[in-house]
Amino acid sequence: MTPLAFMMTGAGLLLLAFGGEVLLRGAIGVANNLGLSPMLIGLTVVAFATSMPELVVTITAGLEDVTDIGVGNVVGSNIANILLILGVAAIISPIATKPKLVLRDCLAVLAATAMFVGFAYYGELSFLHGVVMIAVLIGYVWYSYRTDASRNGSDAPEDVLAGLDEEVTEEIESAPKSVMVAVLLVLGGITGLVLGSELLVRGAVQIARAAGVSETVIGLTLVAFGTSLPELATSITAAIRGHTEVALGNALGSNLFNILLILGVLAMVTPFHVDAAVLGFDVWIMAAVSLMVVPLIMFRGQIGRRSGLIFLLLYGLYITYQFGVVPAAV
Repeated sequence: MTPLAFMMTGAGLLLLAFGGEVLLRGAIGVANNLGLSPMLIGLTVVAFATSMPELVVTITAGLEDVTDIGVGNVVGSNIANILLILGVAAIISPIATKPKLVLRDCLAVLAATAMFVGFAYYGELSFLHGVVMIAVLIGYVWYSYRTDASRNGSDAPEDVLAGLDEEVTEEIESAPKSVMVAVLLVLGGITGLVLGSELLVRGAVQIARAAGVSETVIGLTLVAFGTSLPELATSITAAIRGHTEVALGNALGSNLFNILLILGVLAMVTPFHVDAAVLGFDVWIMAAVSLMVVPLIMFRGQIGRRSGLIFLLLYGLYITYQFGVVPAAV
């Protein structure tokens, strides 16, 4: 295992983090200059931009004929978003919310997961499957926008802005005012993401082959953790500031986009099968941890510190299992 592989992987992770942040600010700046409402920016531009690291890495893996890394990245990221990110956020500050505010998104994530599992068991995910997944995502975003606009009053942009999460509001207000600067940031962010994903995928493949583990395992662990770092940083910041609902919305929104957008685009770019081992174990872990959130929110109204600690312990078990440290019986 050469030091170059680790250097490539580390550089790729840094470029992904940098590119994602720059793209986010630039995209919001462009959207502001186009006159889009703050709510629409929050539901589409912000959600899309924060999913770009996973998207570019997954598409790069597909184009380089290592789709197992791409699929593993999505499944592993969704597991990390719940067990790692919500676990850390809940330990910092218990995540409390009104059940009716997040039930829709919880059910949407479960429905998207069920759709993906059904397509995967059907066989190859093709271009048509990808089109369906993208169409469902667009429909859901439009429905969410219309519902929230009606609730807040579509003719009162200041009320809509006040109804957004504070983290999103700050991003919108701090975005560049100049169209030229915003466009340059978008181009710079995309460049960083493309270069970073190329380095990360190549480095991850070399590490996997040198260590004698499958590319799928690397995708589920190292790559998934790396592409989840932006969400982790955002959630930690939100939890420290006491905006725990931001962490929850961040995790649920990211999981929804990961499945419908990223796997949908991957299927349209290059049809793929889900590895039998992933289909028989990891996708069910992904579904189970997503389902875990529902009773905690619906019946307890929060994810407390004890639950957060359990989430982190479960994530640790999952990662060690992937590398054969935990016996299969566990």
